[in-house]
Amino acid sequence: MDPAIVVGLTSVIGILLLVYLGMHVAIALALVSGLALLAHSGSLILPVRLAVLAATDGVSSYSFGVVPLFILMGILVGHADLGRDAFRVAHAAVGRIRGGLGIATVLANAVFAAITGISIASAAIFSRVAVPEMRRFGYSKQFATGVVAGSSILGMLMPPSVLLIVYAIVAQQSVAAMFRAAILPAILLATLFSVGILIMTRLTPGFVQPGFNPAAERGPKLGAWQSMSLSGPILLLIVMVMGGIYGGVFTPTEAGAAGATLALLIVIAKRRFSVAMLWASLVESGRLTASILFLIICATMYSRMLGVTGLPYMLTEWLREIEVGFVQLMILYCVLMILLGMILDSTSTMLILIPIFLPTALAFGADPVWFGIITVLGAEIGLLTPPLGISVFVVKDAIRDPDTTLGDIFRGAFPFAAMMALMLALLVMFPGLTRW
Repeated sequence: MDPAIVVGLTSVIGILLLVYLGMHVAIALALVSGLALLAHSGSLILPVRLAVLAATDGVSSYSFGVVPLFILMGILVGHADLGRDAFRVAHAAVGRIRGGLGIATVLANAVFAAITGISIASAAIFSRVAVPEMRRFGYSKQFATGVVAGSSILGMLMPPSVLLIVYAIVAQQSVAAMFRAAILPAILLATLFSVGILIMTRLTPGFVQPGFNPAAERGPKLGAWQSMSLSGPILLLIVMVMGGIYGGVFTPTEAGAAGATLALLIVIAKRRFSVAMLWASLVESGRLTASILFLIICATMYSRMLGVTGLPYMLTEWLREIEVGFVQLMILYCVLMILLGMILDSTSTMLILIPIFLPTALAFGADPVWFGIITVLGAEIGLLTPPLGISVFVVKDAIRDPDTTLGDIFRGAFPFAAMMALMLALLVMFPGLTRW
């Protein structure tokens, strides 16, 4: 076997081992990339130059400015309590049917995702908003927590999604194109969740809501003015950000700035503004941005190291020699995404696998934008699966209920993980869903 390929494969195995032993993913990526290049070239010059180029080229793009702006907008939206407002409107609309509160949670999460793009924020907010309401109306603790954990995944698929932005930067694709491609799959996934809830209420009523009372579960009656006052700020944000991007008024970076400004104005209008709140929001957005920036720099090092060793090219040639088709390649990729997602966060999973599989998929003629939607959805399934399941842990921490175990939440989230796997299969079979 070619020594370069040995170096490349050894580096991949080394990264997985270091991460499993507890090393931060970014540090593992940088360390293994540097050692692999040192072994390949026999000199420190190449690893040092690669680190310098990765630190400058990896985040010097103007489009990277969209990351902190959308993160800040999402944090400010959380302070404005727009998630609770979205849930109240959705509850009033569909609360009368059996499973209505579960569907209301999905709809509210979809709307909230369209103005935040952070699934963890959705999980934390709706754990406090929706779970107590569902438990009050007789929903089982497994279903109440599971539907929140499951529907929170919409935050990373529904644009503007931070994960879509990270993929666009790493794969050198248009952020607007990624947003546009994700809209229909996100809507279909939210619809699939809602239909799945209706089916579960009939096939497994004991799992969903053993104590259903149609008279008691009627949603709050909201007048036209009250509904507009609750949903108006949300709709305004969506129209400004997404409408501005697709209408050609803003670039994605400018849309992030406009959205963050409007979110701040909404916080002020709702009388929730304080200097301490603004400072905490800026610090939190800076912390998250720095974490993503560090990951992108190290992932750029890793990607270029693989390019130097020739691993993606050799992988493509090997797959063609053993006559592996494109569908089989995508099945392998999706399985690896889900398995890695069980022990890593979504961003780390993506940054490890994209440099290996994207060049191979492109050699087979794949659309890089479609490949990105597959990547994001596959990585997000891992947020609901043990042993890590970050969304499940967030829900557990947010509800602070000692009677609800992690096992309860994982069992409740399993049907939604299965529905996401079904959606992933549909996207692999019908790439046109991302090209509407």
